[in-house]
Amino acid sequence: MSDQKNKRVDVLKAFLAARDGLQAAFAMYSRLPSGKGEWSSGGLRCVFCFFPLVGAVLGAFFVAVDALVRNLGGNLLTRAVVLTILPLLVTGGIHMDGFLDTADARASWQSREKKLEILKDPHTGAFALIAGAVYLFAYLAVAGELRETAFPAAAAVFVLERALSAWSVIHLPKARPEGLAGTFAAGADDRLVSVSLILWGVAACLFLLVSAGCLAGGCTVATALLVYIWYRHMALREFGGVTGDLAGYFLQLCELAMLAVLAVFS
Repeated sequence: MSDQKNKRVDVLKAFLAARDGLQAAFAMYSRLPSGKGEWSSGGLRCVFCFFPLVGAVLGAFFVAVDALVRNLGGNLLTRAVVLTILPLLVTGGIHMDGFLDTADARASWQSREKKLEILKDPHTGAFALIAGAVYLFAYLAVAGELRETAFPAAAAVFVLERALSAWSVIHLPKARPEGLAGTFAAGADDRLVSVSLILWGVAACLFLLVSAGCLAGGCTVATALLVYIWYRHMALREFGGVTGDLAGYFLQLCELAMLAVLAVFS
């Protein structure tokens, strides 16, 4: 009886931890209704397990909104603008914030320590504004070139990029161990999160291969891996490791690159 009671307690703890991790993931990385997120130690253990799920929901919105605008007779520019702003609305711009901060730091050509200081600076620099404008115009162009054949494969882009981004936070050295990325990584269950991210990544890759075809899907997956390899090298060389801002920077670049490949093949 005692063993059965202990098992029930363990199952209940696991359920509560998963619930807290799910709520925390959506509360932190989206503006979608997520209930009252609990930053418990159990939730922190598995919050990254649900990070790709945020991408899956965003990807579903991306596909559905594209179909809606097409059916309503929206022109190419309208559809491109809607698809460009949709990820920012769903995420609240948290990853774009990291992209802008990192772009500002990299453009400074300062020492590693100075770049890390720029990442923490709440002010927006001129280079960040320029990089943000270039990025959004590029995204607008890519979104305008996404034909119907790019859907629903495009949904997997938002899952795979988050699996890779979270993988970097868990497994790469931290430039600032006391930062948010370091806190999340320290509290995470490495084995649980790693297995979860691998499963999410494999599922996203298979979905791309099946829905977009072996050539287009394979090239999209290869692009994501190449961007990750470059990001890993850049983060270690220029910053000494990853931060939350750098993870967001990678996510935005990876998203744009994968969607661009799908646009070419579509």
